[in-house]
Amino acid sequence: MSLRKSGLQKEVLALYRRALRMVRTKPVLTQPKFLLFVRYNFHTQASSVSPRNVAAIEHLIRRGRRQLEMYEQPSVRDCQISRAMSDWEQSRSGSRTTSQ
Repeated sequence: MSLRKSGLQKEVLALYRRALRMVRTKPVLTQPKFLLFVRYNFHTQASSVSPRNVAAIEHLIRRGRRQLEMYEQPSVRDCQISRAMSDWEQSRSGSRTTSQ
């Protein structure tokens, strides 16, 4: 049985899909960095706010849209990956391989 998604959930998913589409528009060599950037930011922002805090979620959606508009510009061809992002990716890939 499938649960219906709220309007807010649909907005978040639409923003995530738009961000993933943006990654595909970037140079092939930098796409993995953009993908990590998108995944890390969505994960950390989602875990930092309660699902019941609608005002905070709406604020994050607005902020995410503005940030995405900036990264969608053709002049943006690369992004900086922090040590925290790299560590997060390593911990995620390590936990996936040990659990399978």
